Amino acid sequence: MTTAVDGKLFSNISASTAAFPLKGGYYMVAAVATFGGGNVELQLLGPDQTTWLSAPTALKLTAAGAIAGYLPPGQYRFTITTATAVYCSVAGVPIS
Repeated sequence: MTTAVDGKLFSNISASTAAFPLKGGYYMVAAVATFGGGNVELQLLGPDQTTWLSAPTALKLTAAGAIAGYLPPGQYRFTITTATAVYCSVAGVPIS
């Protein structure tokens, strides 16, 4: 039996996103972009509610692809370095 999970999708962006909540669990991050030596990374808002931190599992892509890892509940954002025309998503993976 699977349960509903959360996620977020962004289309054709070239700058860091606004913060968004994730419930926590196992997630897959995917990105397609014109990387040009840059990267797309999912970051977690730190306990000071100001500092953005790399996720516990380095969810950073430097080429089109997908990566997965466990994330705690919290506020997240995608940060983009140099890459343009970024299409990215984070989606919870149901665990049965």
